[in-house]
Amino acid sequence: MFISISAYYRSQNKDFTLAKGDCLELLPKINFQFDMIFADPPYFLSNGGISVQSGKQVSVNKGDWDKSQGFEKDNEFNYKWLSLCREKLKENGTIWISGTYHNIFSVAQMLNELDFRILNCITWAKTNPPPNLSCKFFTHSTEFILWARKNKKVTHYYNYELMKEINGGTQMRDLWSLPAIAKWEKSCGKHPTQKPLPLLARIILASTKENDWILDPFTGSSTTGIAASLLNRRFLGLDKEEDFLKISKNRREEINDIKTRFEYREKILKYSDKPLKEILEVHEEIPYYDINLPLN
Repeated sequence: MFISISAYYRSQNKDFTLAKGDCLELLPKINFQFDMIFADPPYFLSNGGISVQSGKQVSVNKGDWDKSQGFEKDNEFNYKWLSLCREKLKENGTIWISGTYHNIFSVAQMLNELDFRILNCITWAKTNPPPNLSCKFFTHSTEFILWARKNKKVTHYYNYELMKEINGGTQMRDLWSLPAIAKWEKSCGKHPTQKPLPLLARIILASTKENDWILDPFTGSSTTGIAASLLNRRFLGLDKEEDFLKISKNRREEINDIKTRFEYREKILKYSDKPLKEILEVHEEIPYYDINLPLN
């Protein structure tokens, strides 16, 4: 891999790398194509509303980065980062993008304009959503995840048989009932939009093979990268917030411990009807990978 940027952090076995900066600036400097991209971009939902977290009333505001700039600028932003990601995908590569109604329609429109082929719109139904405090409308309990491939004429990778076995022998549908983030996933700190490991594990198992390269342009606390490492994939995460990168680094170093690594693998795959040992080999030693990305 040739990348003309410096690494903020790289794991000892080089399967997990972080770079600090805005993805709009970093992506053009990466001369490499990935097998899969997962993106958790701004949802544009920081509008002064309230929610519940750990039984307490909290603001839904995440930061200035999550505030809408208006219809045209939001669309322009989504077009920019998606077009850059498209260049970094292999011809048979796929991209997954999470969102809510605040941003997902814009993302879908930009995917079509950039000539992606949308494969699915997954509805993630949270089994433990926060309650609706106002009691004036239905409780928000779902998020959407678009899955698209780069090239309409090139077949993408989909592990159909594994997904069928995980689902108890029947075809997996586009409605996934999985919990929101659990307490054990916050051991290294909290991120306001952190995704649960079981969700990312399913995405990675469905659309990549062992040793594949995965990119996350809005890595946050790097749930994508932790799931990738636990499942023997390789990962590059980008983020401009150092506080989030520190959490990511600590999370990756946490699973250097073989016992913790094994426990986390069991936890992320317990939502499968297929035994863990039949899904992946649990190695005592983590394989080493090469990446040409100088450290800061």
